[in-house]
Amino acid sequence: MKTFYVTTPLYYVNAAPHIGHSYTQVAVDSLARFHRLAGESVFFLTGTDEHGQKIEQAAKAAGQTPKAFVDDVGRRFTELWQLLNISYDDFIRTTEPRHMRVVQACLQRLYDQGALVHTTYQGWYCTPDETFWTEEELVRGEGGAVLCPACRRPVEQVQEDGWYLPLRKHQDWLVRFLRVHPTFVQPATRYNELLGLVQQPLPEAFYITRPKQRVGWGVPVPFSPQHVTYVWFDALVNYISAIGYETEPAKFAALWPADAHIIGKDILRHHTLYWPIILHALGFSDEQMPRMIFAHGWWKVGEQKMSKSLGNIVDPFFVVQGLLKDQPHAADVYRYFLLREVPFGQDGAFSEEAIASRLAADLANDLGNLVNRSLSMLERYCGGKVPGFADGMRPDDEALRQHAVALDGRLRAALASLNFAQALDAIFTLVSDANRYIEAQAPWQLAKAASSARLHTVLSVLAEVLRVVAIALQPFMPGVSQAMWQQLGLGETPMRLSDLARWPALAADHTIGSRGVLFPKPGTKAS
Repeated sequence: MKTFYVTTPLYYVNAAPHIGHSYTQVAVDSLARFHRLAGESVFFLTGTDEHGQKIEQAAKAAGQTPKAFVDDVGRRFTELWQLLNISYDDFIRTTEPRHMRVVQACLQRLYDQGALVHTTYQGWYCTPDETFWTEEELVRGEGGAVLCPACRRPVEQVQEDGWYLPLRKHQDWLVRFLRVHPTFVQPATRYNELLGLVQQPLPEAFYITRPKQRVGWGVPVPFSPQHVTYVWFDALVNYISAIGYETEPAKFAALWPADAHIIGKDILRHHTLYWPIILHALGFSDEQMPRMIFAHGWWKVGEQKMSKSLGNIVDPFFVVQGLLKDQPHAADVYRYFLLREVPFGQDGAFSEEAIASRLAADLANDLGNLVNRSLSMLERYCGGKVPGFADGMRPDDEALRQHAVALDGRLRAALASLNFAQALDAIFTLVSDANRYIEAQAPWQLAKAASSARLHTVLSVLAEVLRVVAIALQPFMPGVSQAMWQQLGLGETPMRLSDLARWPALAADHTIGSRGVLFPKPGTKAS
């Protein structure tokens, strides 16, 4: 079976990471963990994009060399991924020799086969987005200002000598490819957006170099010493450079094509127009194209898209280490909020009130309450052991069992379309049903009535539900999942997605572990 290969974009390190970066990272991490839980081999790639004019400018403003600057800012990204428990398999930087060699090999191949055109060109350039735009694509601001259609910031007109890859030469192929592969771009709204774009005449050129005298910080072009590689050609090649294109044929064959590139919608054009055309020009067949490119939405503060220029960036470090400082599983609370609050693909709004509400209602009151009540009753009434199903299963028990064992299929269906919110909704619907089951069965009343056989069945049902929930949460909230696993006394027992459908899986007289509060109230400590 082919290894499941999933990527984030390379994050541009001109400034510290924000919630948008962490959103993509948490989503990809959850997807990678889910496939590992299903027993698949997984390769999860992430990294940083470290070249270009914007980096040069930011480094100069900081009084540093570009390399020192990207080292410092890049370190903040790796620190955040460690804080958020991100399980990537490789982290690539575009300043690494292994990457730069492949970029140069790709450029040389295109040059040798006559795929590149040398010219002097004039056009509109947005430095914040590192993107060229045609006259037709620009928008007008107040006073007739010429603005970038993506970020609505001023563009500059540049005239440069360089090399470009013709786009229109590949347009008919791309249109045919998209029509044959309607799931290549997801969600459907982004596919339709791209299809509308490619059915119009494309810009003639995708410029893949910049003059060294204008941008000195980049990968040198092997056949043109006076040029460096345009940052968007450089960055996209990471998806093949990291896995051995031109250097490790066996590794590359085992991983490519990528099963999923997951990106933000602001870089849709670069990944769904430029990237497939680059691959096509390099000789990749239709079967060797990435299998899916999913462009998710933006996070907003109020009604505004987050922007460094507006000063409304949400800092994940502050949220996890400040806003959620009282939570032993703060990173998981943050992960849960990102994935549950909005369907993946749509825009979402961040507020401190929204994350506090999710913590209080879903996590503390529903999940935390279920775990604490169930385990405390096993301690109180059964000496900390799972008693077994001596009384047999009644209709209420069977209904909850069927709900639990069906979770495997529901998670697989949700994750097939990257619907993380739907997956979490399925898990927490089971949690809510289990809480209602406790109220309906009233184990405390059964204990008073000396109905030990019935009490034992009810508590065994709850223990099995907790086992199922712990496994199901592992991709999304790995810390909470492991804490539940330990509290259930399962220690080093491996978690497997297939075990969701097993019932019962806990042996009679299985001893649970020690309890702790998963989601303490602010100002208190977990015991």
